[in-house]
Amino acid sequence: MQKLQFPQPDLRLRNANEAMQVWDVVRKKWVALTPEEWVRQHLIHFLRDHRGWSESLMAVEKNLKYNGLNRRPDVVVYTSDMKPLLLAECKAPEVIINQAVLDQAVMYNRALGVAYVLVTNGLYTSCCFIHSEQAAIQWLNDVPFAGV
Repeated sequence: MQKLQFPQPDLRLRNANEAMQVWDVVRKKWVALTPEEWVRQHLIHFLRDHRGWSESLMAVEKNLKYNGLNRRPDVVVYTSDMKPLLLAECKAPEVIINQAVLDQAVMYNRALGVAYVLVTNGLYTSCCFIHSEQAAIQWLNDVPFAGV
């Protein structure tokens, strides 16, 4: 798999029936190691190990309803009182982070109402703060630390 911009995490990998799998510390199960999953696992470990977010406050591919359709954001991080705070949309490294990717994350956010939206392909990461009162977006220079 491709080297990403995130620090290299200590991922548990295995080969099961000729298919590579990675241990997801949030879902507590082995999952297929796709390029998108490679990015998602790097992000999860980065948020936990380098930004202080607790994996117990993360949800991966949690089902939500938007306009009557089932949607599954890649990662949602909650506050200690279980309010959604950060939404992350992960793409494979070869997928360009563009307006369509941001629009997808913003659509998920309409159902969740988080303060932070992050999009990444592992090579490029962008994060913004949503000022809900002013209906404005503030682009950040970095991914926020826990306790913001």
